[in-house]
Amino acid sequence: MKILKLSEIRIRDPFFLRVNKTYYLYGTTDYNTWEGKGTGFDFYKSEDLIHFTGPYEAFRPPVDFWADINFWAPEVWKYKNAFYMIASFKKEGRCRGVQILTCPSPEGPFLPLTEEAVTPDSWECLDGTLVFEADKVYLVFCHEWLQTGDGEICAVELTGDLRYRAGEPFVLFRGSDAAWTVEHEEFGHKGYVTDGPFVMYDKTKSLHMFWSSYGEKGYAIGISHARGGLTGRWEHEEKPVLDQEGGHGMVFEAINREKYLAIHGPNEWLKERVQLILLEKLLP
Repeated sequence: MKILKLSEIRIRDPFFLRVNKTYYLYGTTDYNTWEGKGTGFDFYKSEDLIHFTGPYEAFRPPVDFWADINFWAPEVWKYKNAFYMIASFKKEGRCRGVQILTCPSPEGPFLPLTEEAVTPDSWECLDGTLVFEADKVYLVFCHEWLQTGDGEICAVELTGDLRYRAGEPFVLFRGSDAAWTVEHEEFGHKGYVTDGPFVMYDKTKSLHMFWSSYGEKGYAIGISHARGGLTGRWEHEEKPVLDQEGGHGMVFEAINREKYLAIHGPNEWLKERVQLILLEKLLP
């Protein structure tokens, strides 16, 4: 298997999972992520975050899989005794949805946990992530701006086996709630984008969320803070933490205990590469 440097891997929406001393890198890996039939998701492996092997196949859709386009933004979480992939999918004539897949191994092959997306059938949804709070598991996801005009970041409690919604989705905040966002026009629509939420706890167990939208200089990443937990009030920094060419951030801890924000940049088709930024440089 070919050995690659991180700068040689073209990938969108990067997500790192560390299992013991091995880093797994997942992401949107189809050649054309917007048009054409979806192929699946690949992953790469590394022991040092410098040299990677791959690509390896993480997911290929079964013949009866409900979606066939826009295979986006896979995240992989270890939960109980298995690994779960949270990813976005779409089919012409059906709303984009967040599907949960599972496998005993982080290397796949991942298979659908259920036959349907876990997000509402009539909502255009994407970019799901998991949050664990007070013995509950929540799916945090985006209700897409193309449908709502003002994109929403929502949450819904899941059943303990992650198969179904355990309640009704609720809005955490909207794209226009942050002072740094601007209206974006694309695909014949104009509105406030919400993309790529990722929720993390700090040392005091407070919740913070990185998320993407458009600011004055382009595609950017902001951070918001929960007051009273996930279901409480959210406050937003006045300026983005990265004001341009940074998309879909997530945080992971390296073997040496340093924490990194992983993003893709630039946000331009075929030029996307993983960028790793020490978290302490953004959040002193």
